Amino acid sequence: MVYFLSDAHIGSRAFSTPQEQEQKMVDLLRKFEQDATAIYLLGDIFDFWFEFFWWQRKQFPLLLQTLRELTNKGIEVHFFAGNHDMWMFGYLAKQTGIIWHPATAQTVIHGKRCFLAHGDGIVPSDYLQRFSKEKQKRILAFMRLQKIFRNRYMQYLYRSLPPFIGNAIGYAWAKQSRLKELKKPTDFLGENNESLVLFSKEKEQTEHFDYYIFGHRHIDLDLQITPNSRVIILGDLFKINSYAQMNEQGKVELQYL
Repeated sequence: MVYFLSDAHIGSRAFSTPQEQEQKMVDLLRKFEQDATAIYLLGDIFDFWFEFFWWQRKQFPLLLQTLRELTNKGIEVHFFAGNHDMWMFGYLAKQTGIIWHPATAQTVIHGKRCFLAHGDGIVPSDYLQRFSKEKQKRILAFMRLQKIFRNRYMQYLYRSLPPFIGNAIGYAWAKQSRLKELKKPTDFLGENNESLVLFSKEKEQTEHFDYYIFGHRHIDLDLQITPNSRVIILGDLFKINSYAQMNEQGKVELQYL
């Protein structure tokens, strides 16, 4: 069995019991361990993760130990960059044996072509034109902010901060997103408005994939976009409590805790 999971947002300061969130993740991984050949973690597993130059206290030791034990057993664990945990520079991979994917990946799993990504920043070519001028300005401002987050020079400067300062800033920033969502949960925008669905339909016109599997949106979606292609959005592990699994015949199904 192959498993897909995203958006656990472990460590979020918006949760009253963050340790329980880590334990929930570990318990689910232990469940996967029973029959998993591979596990794909599609981003935002952590609410904030940054690997600084300075020594820092090991965060989430229970989760990191679990990941190491899974990879030691020969289970492939793939970790994709999310918009909350893109700042990995080798430490997590060295500690746990995960396979790090800084962007999208195209792979074949049980005979099925899969396009995998967290989903942040993945939009169709005409995305901006679908919105009013005012909304376009807000989207462009967010895209500029994302470029700053991904800029190697800016990352270098941030890595130079003492971890207790850098983590305090990062967790405080991330907390606002969780509080906003917990107050007003994300809704499905409809097949003709969801950017990941629109991207997948556009991609399918030039290259076929059996499955497009994403996280990021915090909605659970299994949508047939062509007779032979489906979009799967994984939900999350703090509100919807969902993930997906693929059996040896290549069938993907959403599952719930």
